[in-house]
Amino acid sequence: MSRAAEYRVWAPPGMPEVRPGDDPAELIAAALTAPGQPRPEDGDVLVVTSKIISKAEGRVVRADDREAAVDAETVRVVARRGAARIVESRHGFVMAAAGVDASNTPPGTVLLLPTDPDASARRIRDGLRERLGVEVGVVVSDTFGRPWREGQTDVAIGAAGVRVLDDLRGGTDTHGNPLGVTVTAIADELAGAGDLVKGKAEGRPVAVIRGLAEHVTIAGDGADGAPVEPSARDLVRDAGRDMFRLGTSEAVREAVTLRRTVREFAADAPVDPAAVRRAVAAALTAPAPHHTTPWRFVLLESPAAREKLLDAMREAWIADLRADGRSPEAIERRIRRGDVLRRAPFLAVPCLVADGAHRYPDERRSTAEREMFVVAVGAGVQNFLVALAGEGLGSAWVSSTMFCRPVVREVLELPEDWDPMGAVAIGYPAAAPRPRPPRPVDGFVTVR
Repeated sequence: MSRAAEYRVWAPPGMPEVRPGDDPAELIAAALTAPGQPRPEDGDVLVVTSKIISKAEGRVVRADDREAAVDAETVRVVARRGAARIVESRHGFVMAAAGVDASNTPPGTVLLLPTDPDASARRIRDGLRERLGVEVGVVVSDTFGRPWREGQTDVAIGAAGVRVLDDLRGGTDTHGNPLGVTVTAIADELAGAGDLVKGKAEGRPVAVIRGLAEHVTIAGDGADGAPVEPSARDLVRDAGRDMFRLGTSEAVREAVTLRRTVREFAADAPVDPAAVRRAVAAALTAPAPHHTTPWRFVLLESPAAREKLLDAMREAWIADLRADGRSPEAIERRIRRGDVLRRAPFLAVPCLVADGAHRYPDERRSTAEREMFVVAVGAGVQNFLVALAGEGLGSAWVSSTMFCRPVVREVLELPEDWDPMGAVAIGYPAAAPRPRPPRPVDGFVTVR
């Protein structure tokens, strides 16, 4: 598609204050056809501030507490700093305060986003076609902040009759290089262009863009006969592809929540050793006594190494269980519990190395010293498991190596002062985890 070399954008004056029940298409048509205004043409794009649509749709609500209104419109908190919140609204938009606006509305009220901005855009587009006989595109815009960039700009939250994305992937640039990632957010660019001339205080909530008719579309029919046209929802990135979905503190909480024991792993989904090493790096940030570094991680990347260790551990467990007088059936049941380690495509064995531990002449202080190092390794293992979850990997911490440490040290050729502290099965989960009900905090807290 060839691009226009130039375009014109202006904001017609004369829009009155919008009230609940008003028809935005009727008010916009009147402003567009006022004396001295250029007549609308096929291929024009109208950028309409969402606030006038919200007012017309009665989205003005009483709210003595704006935060309560934000809560009602929020499905997920993305980031929080003081009173400021970046949230995902029920529309799927990630924005400040779910788009709840306390400006340009009477005191004691707030303005919510339109219920369905795409539907609102279609009604305006259809209304202008009926009144003026022109085929135009409509973009409903609202103001967003942006990560890593100062200032705000308008983006498209609703669209009708316009190309919202221009997918250039599969083409080539002027040098013949293939384009693999270039997808232009046309609707957002149109919204930004319109915002340069619109003005809330000046009564100019609508902009007209002329000269970009190549981006104006007419809805076609889908396989079932229903109209098919681009939607501003196409601009909302799918959560699975969003690398920046969370704020810092929320990312930590989300990773901790995602940390679940996984016992079934996806077949033919190898684990990237670099991802495991990044998780080890996170483990090494755990607290430890006396400025020591008591963590060591043995990574079993080859199937042969895993099988050799697990076979030796199995024999040690069976010998222990037989010595306990367990029946063959009971022994088999206990052994099956460790099968999660065999099903995992990657194993890690965290070890405690108590270099720098203080020596005491009495058992009480010696025991406490040992426990400090055990707690430090536990903190490192938790960091490790959470970081694996952040990489999209599932894990299961199994304590079995702690019952046969000499065998593990011998098979893995570890020094005598390395204490294996369980094994971690690692892989991509075979299925999404079942919902986990929250645990009431009060049941685990004692206040004095």
